[in-house]
Amino acid sequence: MNVIKNSIISGVSAMLLASVSWSCAGQADAAKEEVKFVQVKGHDLVKPDGSKLFIVGTNLGNWLNPEGYMFGFQRMNAPRQINDLFCHLVGPDKTAEFWKQFKDNYITKADIDYIASTGANTIRLPFHYKLFTDEDYMGLTSGQDGFARVDSVVSWCRANDLYLILDMHDAPGGQTGDNIDDSYGYPWLLESEKSQKQFCDIWQTIADYYKDEPVILGYELINEPVATYFDNQDELNAKLEPLHKRAVAAIREVDKNHVILIGAPQWNSNFEPLKDTEYDPQLMFTCHRYGGDATAPAIQSYIDFRDKSGRPMFMGEIGHNTDEWQADFVKVMKDNNIGYTFWPYKKRDNSCMMGIQMPEEWEEVVRFAEGPHHTFAEVREAKPDRVKAQVALDKFIEQCKHENCVPQEGYITSMGLKVPGK
Repeated sequence: MNVIKNSIISGVSAMLLASVSWSCAGQADAAKEEVKFVQVKGHDLVKPDGSKLFIVGTNLGNWLNPEGYMFGFQRMNAPRQINDLFCHLVGPDKTAEFWKQFKDNYITKADIDYIASTGANTIRLPFHYKLFTDEDYMGLTSGQDGFARVDSVVSWCRANDLYLILDMHDAPGGQTGDNIDDSYGYPWLLESEKSQKQFCDIWQTIADYYKDEPVILGYELINEPVATYFDNQDELNAKLEPLHKRAVAAIREVDKNHVILIGAPQWNSNFEPLKDTEYDPQLMFTCHRYGGDATAPAIQSYIDFRDKSGRPMFMGEIGHNTDEWQADFVKVMKDNNIGYTFWPYKKRDNSCMMGIQMPEEWEEVVRFAEGPHHTFAEVREAKPDRVKAQVALDKFIEQCKHENCVPQEGYITSMGLKVPGK
């Protein structure tokens, strides 16, 4: 009888043990399945499979936030200035058509396929906040197409196993005070409650839309806040971290998963004003570097802040230098565990991954852009023939297409990437 009883107990125990084991395994599998996003682990980023992600890639600059120098302009630098320039040349209707063609052709799946073929694993996508409003921007005055444009890149990145960082390059009111943020020469964002609310609302809307999208590595709140030109720089710097925290809180109301990238004032170089690094578990920091020595001491302050914060550091922008300098600096970044995305992927001529060979007629557009525009009389006197200007714009659209661009092979290899087919 005892033998039977013990046998029954043993059988039941085995069943219970199997049930518990199955349950635990199921919970473990479920927990594993829930990890769909890149996560911060100390100084590293970790992919869902547990492996380290060391960011190597490029920036899609100029596409959704036009910059004058990428067209060959020096005076007409900001998006609104470029738009006004084109309107003077061919009128507002033709300018709107140009921007649609520009957005359709400047970056396509072929470009993303090419970036992936070099061995890159991440793309940083700069964008203007107006793409997510009903404000006048790039040919649209309502029904902006920000989500449609980003959705396209997400799908192209997914097809190529690339990660995507969303970078608000131009914030409401302006965060930098220069042409790169399309501002009015001052970082009004840091003094405007209305702009700050809009800034946080837009980020919350974006985060809610992409909260379940693992292709997106993270949200870079703000690009290069507070330029070096202002006497009240310290006062402006002190207002930055509270704004970061406010935006992070808005995002976390709808999205608990994605990494949030925090940049520093003075061209993403001065981390001293950032005192609190513990208010969110998924924070990382981002720096920029152009010029100077290609040595570790040149970025020692970045390394020190990274070590002090215990968070990853990411070089969001670097480039515009000799191939030798860039190759040397890539080694420095790899040696110090700082991932990087070079600036930019595509622009006029070289110093990028893909160079646009500008049409001959474009020189007339540049001449007009660099001329006097103080009065309407000056504009009328300086601008080229409308038909010639339209030809220049139309040819630019053709020349900016992937198949018509020229790979800058030395630049690509200096990034630590490979030239496809070589």
